[in-house]
Amino acid sequence: MGLCLEKIGDGAYLNMVPHPDGSNRAFLANLQGKLWLASIPDEASNGILEFDESKPFLDISDQILFDSGHGLMGIAFHPNFTQNGRFFLSYCCDQTKNPSCSGRCACNSDVNCDPSKLDSHDDVLPCQYHVVVAEFTVNGTASEPSLVANPLEARRIFTMGVPYRGGHAGQILFGPADGYLYLMMADGSDHDDPYNFSQNKRSLLGKILRIDVDNLPSTREIEEQGLWGNYSIPRDNPHLDDKELEPEIFALGLRNPWRCSFDAKRSSYFLCGDSGQDQYEEIDMVKRGGNYGWRVYEGPLLFQPSQSPGGNTSASSIHPIFPILGYSHSDIDAIAGSASIVGGYFYRSMTDPCMYGRYLYTDLYAGSILVGEESPERSGNFTGAKIPCRCAPDSSMQCSFLKGSSTPVLGYVFSLAEDNRKDIYHLTSTGVYRVTRPKRCRYLCSKEKDVVSEHNKPLSSSSFPEVVDFLLLSVFLILHSMS
Repeated sequence: MGLCLEKIGDGAYLNMVPHPDGSNRAFLANLQGKLWLASIPDEASNGILEFDESKPFLDISDQILFDSGHGLMGIAFHPNFTQNGRFFLSYCCDQTKNPSCSGRCACNSDVNCDPSKLDSHDDVLPCQYHVVVAEFTVNGTASEPSLVANPLEARRIFTMGVPYRGGHAGQILFGPADGYLYLMMADGSDHDDPYNFSQNKRSLLGKILRIDVDNLPSTREIEEQGLWGNYSIPRDNPHLDDKELEPEIFALGLRNPWRCSFDAKRSSYFLCGDSGQDQYEEIDMVKRGGNYGWRVYEGPLLFQPSQSPGGNTSASSIHPIFPILGYSHSDIDAIAGSASIVGGYFYRSMTDPCMYGRYLYTDLYAGSILVGEESPERSGNFTGAKIPCRCAPDSSMQCSFLKGSSTPVLGYVFSLAEDNRKDIYHLTSTGVYRVTRPKRCRYLCSKEKDVVSEHNKPLSSSSFPEVVDFLLLSVFLILHSMS
């Protein structure tokens, strides 16, 4: 078993989000702050991603902080985008360079942290950098192919100054079942989470937050509840069960949740890759009110911080939820011991029927493709494995290879992405790669028959992806029962 990839685009992108109209279009965004609306070619059509680089859908590069760990971090389109044209961006900004980059510091008296006692890092002062979530709107009709966004934000949703230079995460997602906005927040530090923010229930750092961006609070409600912006709190957030929790918190005990997703078939399966520090990388199944252990644990391993001015949390005082999948750093790089997990998706496409239902994820260093398989179904018991990958010889764009190797050189893998057909993409430093049919790479898949012919029917803005997906699944099950 292996994964076959085809290269369909150059350029390094951090985000790829399908157009909410169900068509074959997707939004691409780079870390610098530009978004484009691209047309995705049919699989095996020898096409490439089509868009005019000189005409971005949106450019906010003058508003954001861009470097190796900061920039435009997340995109989320409102569930009713095709009617209201609303979408949301998560990004980093520098208070010294952008007058609108201002907000409370996450290091404050509520969490027993004094910013005046924090050291600067690479000439960056405590809370000089901020995490921002802002709302934008499109000009004209939201469903038009030529739509262009208004670069002036419609509303500032969330702003928080982070105490240290590193660790900002920043992905945003709308929950498919509840319609609320989820914001992934790292612990805000480069090393050790010294103030133990991830376990501090009064801090929003090291958490997954869930907020309501539709029911807007009054100014008085924002002040009374101590909110960090213009949003309200879902009534079923876990603070109702735990009065010590800040109301925005959905889950806690995370270090740097890097790329999360909801399963397209089971919305209760909310999986996140959480990047470790010294030894272990993990995939967590996130549940309401769950505590995922950091920095008491790094994955399943007890963690001993080298510094702890903010105090410690004892292992006996929490009930951690351990990872469903994970690996040690030495599994990726036996010499340097480097690793940084990239969360992925349950594969729900018919392009590779042998991968259907498996969870695909990877590592920044792209040493191998990782697959998680649950058995029995809905048990929560997963086993992980490395599988090889190849690049289709007839790929639309030429792949690069190491001398004497058939494994493509992907560079760094920044994110995985999913389109409206549920095909999976690798967004890397060397381009955009799509999972394609196994036989194009001479991989044997007994389930690969004529199911792909149905898959290649073109999508339009009037398509109904749920119906198409159901029909494809039906064909797959019929073929599988005959094989």
